[in-house]
Amino acid sequence: MTTRFGHRAAALAALLVLAASACGGGSSGEKTPTNEAKGSCASTTGNDSVTVGSTNFSEQEIVAELYAQCLSAAGYRVQKKLEIGSREIVLPALEKGDIDIYPEYVGTLLTFLGGTPSPDLDKTLADLRAQLGPKNVSILTPSSAEDKNGFAVTKATAAKYNLKKISDLQPVAKQLVFGAGPECPDRPLCLQGLKGTYGLDFKEVKKLDSGGPLTKDALERGDIDVGLIFTSDGAVAARGFVILEDDKHLQPAENLVPAVRTEVLKGNLQKLLDGISAKLTTENLSAMNKKVDIDKSDPSDVAKEFLRANGFL
Repeated sequence: MTTRFGHRAAALAALLVLAASACGGGSSGEKTPTNEAKGSCASTTGNDSVTVGSTNFSEQEIVAELYAQCLSAAGYRVQKKLEIGSREIVLPALEKGDIDIYPEYVGTLLTFLGGTPSPDLDKTLADLRAQLGPKNVSILTPSSAEDKNGFAVTKATAAKYNLKKISDLQPVAKQLVFGAGPECPDRPLCLQGLKGTYGLDFKEVKKLDSGGPLTKDALERGDIDVGLIFTSDGAVAARGFVILEDDKHLQPAENLVPAVRTEVLKGNLQKLLDGISAKLTTENLSAMNKKVDIDKSDPSDVAKEFLRANGFL
């Protein structure tokens, strides 16, 4: 998926030149993900107009549809402006009031603003909220769903070597072939981090693509044993890949979260959006991505199915 690849590749490149961000206090919203549902979308009634936007890849459109359909069911007058462009377009649109809500990723957004995300979600959120407070943008309660670098194996490889987390690779890495994008050997969140944080030296490193079809196909065929794949990619659900747990926290937090114009945070809007975040996981996000990217279902239909299955509609 070209747009998805571009989104993450840009974030990965930006992380090489991060400057330290200042810690700051939070704005509205909790600091940590929760799995407790907040109630159905129809449980209360809103009467304001809101515009829901998204950047330009399908995962964003799916989550924006979740927000839009839930708010509409609660009585809000909802306009949708989906797939309107990259973050360089969407974030200014939020600040200007052209849109009111869109899905974001805590680490990537902090990087975009010149800050330094870390695996510590609370600190990343605090830094992000400090950056966005003067812009009158609020970051609500993050979901547990993350779209970030993941290191994947097939189920057969996981069973053969008893692999559940990245550190399990250490005793067997010299027997295994690793595949990722050509930039991976020079990236602190890729091969450099795997060696420095986990002590991994692979038998061979193949230069393929960053979470794209070359890597996924090579992994499925057995041409590589370990590959870089984004954690919420629909291929994880479709092909049965196993994302190894980042047990030493190499990757920064990339939790999916609603970014909202502070001005529209009235009534039950935050409660409704927090309820959706409470139900979103990396696994069910991957399953929804599969339905859209691989099965070619409509994002609106996939979002409606999720909301109904989880008691929102």
